[in-house]
Amino acid sequence: MTPSAPGPRIARKLGLTDRVFAGPRSRRLLATVEKGLARVDANLEKELRVTDALADATSRYLYDAGGKRIRPMLALLTSQLGDGISDAVVDGATALELTHLGSLYHDDVMDEADRRRGVPAAHAVWGNSVAILTGDLLFSRASQIMARHGDRAMRLQADTFERLVLGQMHETVGPHEGDDAVAFYLQVLSDKTGSLIAAAAQAGVIFSNADPAYEPAMVVFGEKAGVAFQLLDDVIDLSADPDETGKVPGTDLRAGVPTMPYLLLGQRTDAASVDLRERIDAGVRRISDGADAGILDGPLAELREHGATQATLDLANAWSSDAIAALAPLPDGPVREALTRFAQAVADRSS
Repeated sequence: MTPSAPGPRIARKLGLTDRVFAGPRSRRLLATVEKGLARVDANLEKELRVTDALADATSRYLYDAGGKRIRPMLALLTSQLGDGISDAVVDGATALELTHLGSLYHDDVMDEADRRRGVPAAHAVWGNSVAILTGDLLFSRASQIMARHGDRAMRLQADTFERLVLGQMHETVGPHEGDDAVAFYLQVLSDKTGSLIAAAAQAGVIFSNADPAYEPAMVVFGEKAGVAFQLLDDVIDLSADPDETGKVPGTDLRAGVPTMPYLLLGQRTDAASVDLRERIDAGVRRISDGADAGILDGPLAELREHGATQATLDLANAWSSDAIAALAPLPDGPVREALTRFAQAVADRSS
């Protein structure tokens, strides 16, 4: 049995809510957004209930394990640029959170991840096929919700889903010979993570009847902030504290999934960096042949302290700054302030 979802205040685990809504003007938005998040959670509860007992259990599994509800929070926040939080805004936020949730089931199968949100990954409980089908079911439910709101909503859902799939496909195949591995990886992050965060920011504008001129800014902002968020996740993945990540430290690298610190390490030509990269590669090969994953504990601890990891932090801050610059067309006010703090917070989750 997994723990019950702790509700919309889950973002406080990383201090995200307090940081986004700091300051007197933005602070006044907090009560409005939290009421909206409660509505989204109630909507998620309703949409995740399935009459089939197995599908009901699998669909609710990762939702019940928790989550930060970042995408709904963004949609609710940007809706303040228009008519505010309506049933349509709540539906849009719900659909995009279901899309995100469905992608986690698929990602964990493809990455062979052992844990997600502090619990065993769904495929470890029910097997790969059921986990994949559960993700498909959640995508279907998200599309059904968007279909209630016309062609514009369906295009947003379809375009976002297409980019998620392309991002996953490119990550699976990897860069072609001659491709810049870092640039390729950043594009994957833009497709897999940035596109969904951008869609959430855009949805708040669309479903609240805000000025359509804000949409391009929200797309750029969301993609840049999304990449910054994922770059920080690459650093957090190396954390020695599994309570911080909900996963075994270095889960991605142990499974042979490249992350930005590893890619930046590969660009370094000094003897120590080359040696560390070779030891990580050798460990990944041995793990794939059945060796205990603990053989990489030492090399991953070294990578955590290596300059390549600091360079990843610097890169995350650069993408965060670009996200903030994209907000220039928005009017000065609490929404812009909160979005600025969001971009800063996702690139620095140390507090």
